Amino acid sequence: MKLSQQSCEACRTGAPMVSNKEATVLLLEIPHWALVENNGTTQLQRVYSFKNFKSALAFTNELGELAESVFHHPSILTEWGKVTVTWWTHTIEGLHRNDFIMAAKTDDLLS
Repeated sequence: MKLSQQSCEACRTGAPMVSNKEATVLLLEIPHWALVENNGTTQLQRVYSFKNFKSALAFTNELGELAESVFHHPSILTEWGKVTVTWWTHTIEGLHRNDFIMAAKTDDLLS
């Protein structure tokens, strides 16, 4: 089943992080995303381009609704013509499978 069709699971402190090997495989399904390090935490990040601020803001609002519906929230930076989205799981201070699922669902918002 495609990542974007999967559901997030409840993630508690101590849940296993995605291994480097798993991350490599999962990234094949979301090729526009990159692993980034931020204050020692590995995160997933993608920059989306838009024709103007209004389009970027509409995407941000749609992503906010999606995130709220599953109680998993990204970092979102909305600027003129672009939105930077960063997913990671705060409770485990790293990447969980949920982050890859949500990255795929974020991509689906554009289609």
